[in-house]
Amino acid sequence: MIINTLLEICQNIFSPLAEKSRILKFLDKFIFISICAVILLSLCCSSDTIGYVAVTGIFLTLIKIITSKELKFRYTKFELCLIIYLAFVIISVAGSSLFLLSLKGVFKTFIYLGYYITCVIYLKDNKQDIYKIFGLFAFCVCYESVVGLLQNSSHAGALAGWQDTSNLNPEEVMTRVYGTLKPLNPNLFGGYTLALVPVVYGLTALLAAGKSRVRFVVGILFSLLSTAVMIMSGCRGVFVAYPFMMLVPASILLIRSPGAIKPILYKLYGGICTLGVVCILFSSSIKARILSIFAMRGDSSTSFRFNVYQSSVQMFKDNPFLGIGVGNQNFRETYGLYMKTGYDALSAYNIYLETAVESGIFALIAFLAFLVFLIKGAVKTILNSKNINKVIILTAALSSITGILLHGLVDTIFFRPQLQFVFWMMVAIIRTLAKFETAEN
Repeated sequence: MIINTLLEICQNIFSPLAEKSRILKFLDKFIFISICAVILLSLCCSSDTIGYVAVTGIFLTLIKIITSKELKFRYTKFELCLIIYLAFVIISVAGSSLFLLSLKGVFKTFIYLGYYITCVIYLKDNKQDIYKIFGLFAFCVCYESVVGLLQNSSHAGALAGWQDTSNLNPEEVMTRVYGTLKPLNPNLFGGYTLALVPVVYGLTALLAAGKSRVRFVVGILFSLLSTAVMIMSGCRGVFVAYPFMMLVPASILLIRSPGAIKPILYKLYGGICTLGVVCILFSSSIKARILSIFAMRGDSSTSFRFNVYQSSVQMFKDNPFLGIGVGNQNFRETYGLYMKTGYDALSAYNIYLETAVESGIFALIAFLAFLVFLIKGAVKTILNSKNINKVIILTAALSSITGILLHGLVDTIFFRPQLQFVFWMMVAIIRTLAKFETAEN
């Protein structure tokens, strides 16, 4: 590869600095701090602040790359698909009528992918720190769960039109919690907790495998708390995505378990589902919120989404190959030419439609191919690995990604930095632990 040849020249020039500099000897620690800082700051800081910290980590990783002779670029098939996806994103920007707005959007894309590269390079030599990252994620979701529980107890009022109450009785109006994530929004909160509850479940499973009873009980309690508060977000996309997301660990558990245990697991899973349904039926507000999913045009939020979908499809038909250029501001400006109501939209409320609208059909195909190769490699490793800890971590990461992608069918909070950084960290963990053939093979 030409890029490795050029990299080797740079490494020959700069690698002596790593041997002489005391600071560069602690470079990995600084990179890990930046990775963790991004995760923690996602709880309360603005997108710009989180982005600046991520850029710091990317810069430190770049220094590591050019000063470490052993580092070489080797990419898997799913990473090749990412490269192709990025190429079409760049092309879409070049052809966009709103070039500056699109340039800002592609810069964000570079930051997210740069964070992924940062995580992959760090975890390559520090696999043991995956447990610390999981622990940090679990702390974040548990912190948000406690905040959400307090908001629910105090009946925190909606900051915006979060629920259509025109056809509801007062007792059916739900108190939708929103945590501390910026901007304050229950859908963002719901999507964030949906992405991270598999981590809490995974850590609880690790504690069970380690036979630590006290910690296992604590893990169960936090698992119940985070799941309950996720439901309190009132995010209907989460209500739809969660049961399907949970089919991932359930299926893996059933496949890998001995035959004699499978009937017990079937009954257990059925009992959990029944318990969930019963709990929903006892809460009139949650029941009304779920039933509103099927109201279609009868619910103002759903009706608005249908209008956005129709307009977005028309935007795609007018720009099928290169799209309009990436970025929510670019989408908003262009959507004004297509909108069917007096309300504008920041996104297409579907991440796959959004990708097609912004970067064209070829970018969407590349993105979907990336997901197929990634999931295929993860599942193959999970089913064949004899290391139970690796299986649990990979299952949790795969479940998290699945939840994000399912939620993305009806919302685009996926493009918020809080979700993006979780998503790319999970991809990096799978890349680190699963077995993938390099694209050169």
